[in-house]
Amino acid sequence: MSQPLHFQTARELAARLRAREISAGELLDQAIARIEALDGRLNAVVARDFERARERARAADAELAAGRTEGKPLLGLPVTIKDAFETEGLVTACGAPELAGHVPAASADAVQRYVDAGALVIGKTNVPLYAGDGQTFNSVYGTTNNPWDPARSPAGSSGGAAAALAAGFTPLEIGSDIGGSIRNPSHACGVFGHKPTWGIVSDRGHIPGPPGQLAETDLNVVGPMARSAEDLALGLSLLAGPRPTNERGGWRLELPAPRATSPSGLRVAAWLDDPFSPVEAECRTLLEGAAAELERSGAKVDRAARPEIDFARAYETYLQLLTPIIAAGFPRSVIDLMTAASAELSADDQSDVARQIRGSLLSHREWIGCDEARQRMAIAWRRFFDDFDLVLMPVHPTTALLHDHRPNFHERRMTVNGEERPYLDFLHWVSLPTLVGLPSTVAPVGRTAAGLPVGIQIVGARFEDRSTLEAASWLGEFVPPPDYA
Repeated sequence: MSQPLHFQTARELAARLRAREISAGELLDQAIARIEALDGRLNAVVARDFERARERARAADAELAAGRTEGKPLLGLPVTIKDAFETEGLVTACGAPELAGHVPAASADAVQRYVDAGALVIGKTNVPLYAGDGQTFNSVYGTTNNPWDPARSPAGSSGGAAAALAAGFTPLEIGSDIGGSIRNPSHACGVFGHKPTWGIVSDRGHIPGPPGQLAETDLNVVGPMARSAEDLALGLSLLAGPRPTNERGGWRLELPAPRATSPSGLRVAAWLDDPFSPVEAECRTLLEGAAAELERSGAKVDRAARPEIDFARAYETYLQLLTPIIAAGFPRSVIDLMTAASAELSADDQSDVARQIRGSLLSHREWIGCDEARQRMAIAWRRFFDDFDLVLMPVHPTTALLHDHRPNFHERRMTVNGEERPYLDFLHWVSLPTLVGLPSTVAPVGRTAAGLPVGIQIVGARFEDRSTLEAASWLGEFVPPPDYA
């Protein structure tokens, strides 16, 4: 049975627009009405641009009527945009009080690519302060709730984007991900998300860094979020490519075709749990069910194969590279405090607090050593993908977490199989592909007895984004949250 209009995919809606079965104005009015009726309990769409969207819908309808659709696959499609991306003429605060009046004169490259494809931006979706938390709340716009359970977070930092997709407010979004910020919200809200191979999508216009930053950020990626794997592929086809500012000359991207177009004969490694980062048993069962489904469809699934890397060492290297990026925006007073605290650390202190302090003060000489360790792990992964086509992994140790707004992350906790674990464990599984720039697609594969969604992380070799997207189309299916169905 066909989904109602608000849950149809971007591809379906774009086809209906081109066939003139519905007008851009009618589709926009439906989206606005749904947001106004239902977003009060979610708080996902926090900065709205409805009037300008109506003007653009009228222009889109004129183009559709004249058949001027070439090069505009999203013509007339209303979309929301994560509030970490600068958007022309629309406040882009990234959850920060000091940016609450920031109205960019130009859009981020990724946003502009959706706009150039004909999309109508209707509003911005909520993020944590400077997109820097695994939950979505800030003092500018407040807290975003999970559409499956309002007592829980939609995760972060693309929490507003994932909640808006799950609630049927938008068919397509743009996420960013340096610490699981596409993948964890997709898992927590039961939608699809894709972390591309590092470097194939421009992050110019993303906050953080500061507005106007031109340098590309290590580890960080920009990618599509949607309610189907097919829409992720559409989004990536629009987003991927050279930076328009300075790389148009010799920069060219040709992503390989999927390694397989069906599970038959696919070589899959299933890394679904690990002593370093245990996974909640009920989540593990659903992940195993997805691996078993591939096996029944003809894939060869190996549950013991692992790349020749040490999980704990990979995570430590990831943190060493991540924390200087975060600390780049810290004021001098905070760096001075960390310098004083570093002098008090014992050499064997490997706590998350100690790692954050040391990483924030990393010298360039030490960074080079970390980068060398990363390159050696990247080679181990490349060799692994000579023997395997894909790796299945958890996204997060648990389902969506209950809201916890304590400002000190190290005071927060999660419970895994009855054991209290550090809050920053949400970085463990997402760090593995992030460290070495691998593509990773998240697909929803089921729900727990409590009705909470669980996603699986499908990881592929560098530049083989189409292989992970193809597998996501076999494994995942979007189901609307009951309160929004």
